[in-house]
Amino acid sequence: MNLHSLETTPGSCKNRHRVGRGDGSGWGGTCGRGEKGQRSRSGAAIRHHFEGGQTPSFRRIPKRGFKMHGVKEVFNVVNVGTLNEVFEAGTEINEEVLLKAGLVAKNKAPLKVLGTGDVSKALKVKAQKFSASAKAKIEAAGGSVEVIE
Repeated sequence: MNLHSLETTPGSCKNRHRVGRGDGSGWGGTCGRGEKGQRSRSGAAIRHHFEGGQTPSFRRIPKRGFKMHGVKEVFNVVNVGTLNEVFEAGTEINEEVLLKAGLVAKNKAPLKVLGTGDVSKALKVKAQKFSASAKAKIEAAGGSVEVIE
């Protein structure tokens, strides 16, 4: 196969539809745009939610409830069951250790330890927040919990 022997697939290349080229073409006169109105004019740009000047639906519908914007606190989360599986007894666990182990993402979110899973080893855990169940499980297994700022 060479460049000079390439051919297009029949029917794949069609001529551009040229409107406004006389009434004999079937697309003369108003060129398929109808009669008067905004969409018949050149340069018409109508927003996708524009309703012709009437009050838009999102303003007519009643608003209920309360929405808090931008206040949600985001945490790096790890469960005590995961800590029990990955680390040996007596290990001091903090954000750097968890980052090296690949258990948390590298972002500036504070670390929170949750209580899903069981703990059978004495672990020393340092984090910004603990759930009540996580704190109880770690201390019941003989470990220690330290809240850091």
